[in-house]
Amino acid sequence: MADRLHEVLAQIPAPQADGPAQLEAKLALAAEAFGRHRTTSFAERSVKMIKAAEVLEAGADRFADCITAEMGKPLAAARGEVLKCAFVCRYYAEQAEAMLRDEPAASGFMHAFTRFQPLGTVLAIMPWNYPFWQVFRFAAPALMAGNTALLKHASNVPRCAALIEEIFLHAGFEKGVFQSVYARSSAIAPAIADDRIAAVTLTGSEGAGKAVGSAAGAAIKKVVLELGGSDPFIIMPSAELEKALPAAVSARMMNNGQSCIGAKRILLHASIYDKALAELEARIAALRVGDPFDPATDIGPLALPEFADELEDQVARAVVAGGRLLVGGKRSPRGPAFYEPTLLVDVPRTAAIAREEFFGPVMMVFRFETIEEAISLANETPFGLGSSVWTAERDEQLRFAHEIDAGQVFINAITASDPRIPFGGIKRSGIGRELGVYGIREFTNIKTVAFGGC
Repeated sequence: MADRLHEVLAQIPAPQADGPAQLEAKLALAAEAFGRHRTTSFAERSVKMIKAAEVLEAGADRFADCITAEMGKPLAAARGEVLKCAFVCRYYAEQAEAMLRDEPAASGFMHAFTRFQPLGTVLAIMPWNYPFWQVFRFAAPALMAGNTALLKHASNVPRCAALIEEIFLHAGFEKGVFQSVYARSSAIAPAIADDRIAAVTLTGSEGAGKAVGSAAGAAIKKVVLELGGSDPFIIMPSAELEKALPAAVSARMMNNGQSCIGAKRILLHASIYDKALAELEARIAALRVGDPFDPATDIGPLALPEFADELEDQVARAVVAGGRLLVGGKRSPRGPAFYEPTLLVDVPRTAAIAREEFFGPVMMVFRFETIEEAISLANETPFGLGSSVWTAERDEQLRFAHEIDAGQVFINAITASDPRIPFGGIKRSGIGRELGVYGIREFTNIKTVAFGGC
């Protein structure tokens, strides 16, 4: 299996393969397809979206193999990602019509209602860490709402991008309803400015969010941004440690530590600190680093060697600031993209590194004395994506839910994205929402229709 770690999988055309002429053709095709797709009924779209789910389920092993080969996550996790995509397709196939049904206005006004209509072609700029899920959680609601989509995927997952377009075509969606674009990042701003692009969505880094948000603002277009996170995972004295501690390790190390909603900072109450830290140390030390195609592997490679470079630098800065390494802290001999599961303690709260996002298998643990201190520590970051709180005390649960500055607060559960609930953040974690009813309405014209006189 080790040979697969350095195998040339395929020769993929360079990103500039979609030059101005190719991009123009895809924009024109998307606009043309929108004129017809928007007039189809919810029932027609639903049949196709359910077929997309069936294609995903039938090809789960093949699609998972592609995900793992291109970005390195363990194969079982990749297969789970594919099946989750099937779930989001089925969910919106069943729920979209009800979510977008006309809503009557509040009583006391004239006769009026709100109608939700598609905007047009949405440009989606998606990342490599969940190369199928990030796309489908946007595409399923957007297409069910009647929009068309252009996908600019991360350059290191081109086969995933091609397969996703193939899935929608096999499901029966007209050519042009969903297309993958292979273009350099420099082509994105001109595409956003094009009148045939109605809105933009991006999941990615804070820097990418600023660039795309600025371009969308200049063009006065709707934009949804899901950016980074430095999510707290808080464990109070009343928590069931036998559940909370394994969950903390899973929440931090999932996807090789490359998740926006990963538990980046573990906050332990002083009364349980020593016991909890000892178990976290043992669990992290026991994680197996290796070939992501091997079922025994817990942690595979990072998506690219340069990501390990960045992680190496961050850990070094944390140690210089006063942090102490209990586990790991260096590259793995497995290869240039592998980084050992790492546990850091004693990083000063005032250090700049304590507020950065670590995008890899590095856990930072902090100690607190009171609930007030826990909330303050949780909010001491420019990000506000997700959070996870573990306590059996109802009053504590309600206080954390109210006072943590984040788009999501999960109580006695790992932060997750799910089609049934809205997903997104505040502060530098982005704007707008995906999933749930709010997600499908993001890319609609929320039109007021009012009748005067009779």
